[in-house]
Amino acid sequence: METETRPKILVLGSLNLDLVLHVARMPGAGETLASEESATFCGGKGANQAVACARMGAAVSMIGRVGDDPAGAMLRAALADEGIDLAGVTTTPATLSGLAVILLTPDGQNRILLASGANARFRADDVTAHAGEFDSARVMVCQLEVPLESVESAIALAAAQGVPVLLNPAPARALPDDLLARVDYLVPNESEASMLTGVEVRDEASAAVAAGLLLGRGVRCVVITLGASGILIADEHGHRRMPALPTTVIDTTAAGDSFIGGFATGVAEGLSVDDAARLGLSVARLCVSRAGAQASLPRRHEI
Repeated sequence: METETRPKILVLGSLNLDLVLHVARMPGAGETLASEESATFCGGKGANQAVACARMGAAVSMIGRVGDDPAGAMLRAALADEGIDLAGVTTTPATLSGLAVILLTPDGQNRILLASGANARFRADDVTAHAGEFDSARVMVCQLEVPLESVESAIALAAAQGVPVLLNPAPARALPDDLLARVDYLVPNESEASMLTGVEVRDEASAAVAAGLLLGRGVRCVVITLGASGILIADEHGHRRMPALPTTVIDTTAAGDSFIGGFATGVAEGLSVDDAARLGLSVARLCVSRAGAQASLPRRHEI
């Protein structure tokens, strides 16, 4: 497939080196717990979503920052190997790249600690410096692992150029209504939807209430990921739940990122919201059956 015929997706966000520690259980307060195994992977929600989109067949450009260190070189090389345009990825002098320490239990559940590193140096000026990357993009994908000012700048620029915005509000934090009103697709998980609305999201009914509140704040379409229970979609046509596809869970670290990669690519290809969501669920099914973040992301021919 020639690049010119592939839909362009612009991803703005974080790049991290992931240190995964396999543990029998999560440690308690003040407890030292030995890891049974460790591994290092390329990650970061922004980079993961960029790779997920690229492996679904999109032409992907990324805007972000890495440190001037071996991890930064490794992160850039991993994205280059996927054919991702790195013109917008800046190497930051005298700064370490972002680092994520991930505790992973045998049932595939995880806890993540982040050291932002170069991601914290990402500013609105970085967005305007690479404004040309927004040209011809079918959708702009962003998250919250970089400073909010840069996300707000990117969303404003995308809205001004008529580029649909997909926001994954992770890590969870309160967001202003004027930002949400510019978001076309908001994709939070249960805890993020709870943070944004004050509604404890624990099932389909509470997810529908939270989604309704987010629509009321100006979001055009809300997709709440519910883990093993699937997703809930809410838009002008009402709300509906789609179940997760059956699979054997090994590692859920990139589950949400893989769903977003499939969903964003479907949207960029012109699929309906429901069909794009089905593609996202198919990607997530394969992703969680494998280990690692970017290493677990499937390619389109596997779906």
